[in-house]
Amino acid sequence: MNFEKVVFGFFILLAATLNFGFFMGDPADPALHEIYELFAAIVVSLIATMLKFGDRTQTGAVHLATSLVADLQLLAAALVWGYAAHVSGSDPLTPVQMARVVSLSAGAFLANAVSVTIMITETIIQRR
Repeated sequence: MNFEKVVFGFFILLAATLNFGFFMGDPADPALHEIYELFAAIVVSLIATMLKFGDRTQTGAVHLATSLVADLQLLAAALVWGYAAHVSGSDPLTPVQMARVVSLSAGAFLANAVSVTIMITETIIQRR
């Protein structure tokens, strides 16, 4: 068993599951979306991105691209949340503001889903 591949797969899957956990629920209800889960999704997604920098293959390039998209979406979601909560002065967040944050995290989840699909496909092809 290759420990490096285990760590790589672990962080890809953890990034996807944390993002999914944040994004699930009524998009307009701030009570269903925990800010700490968004923070954890960002941190794990950034770690997963760093792990993808060493691969020089075409598949590695697509992995890195999906991870960068997820990072960008999650960071944008955090910025929208921060702006809505601290600059615009609406605390708690309005349903429209929360829907914007959740929408951005949904885009990140789609990028994570593509990354997981590529990882599974690559694993299946290597086994044959």
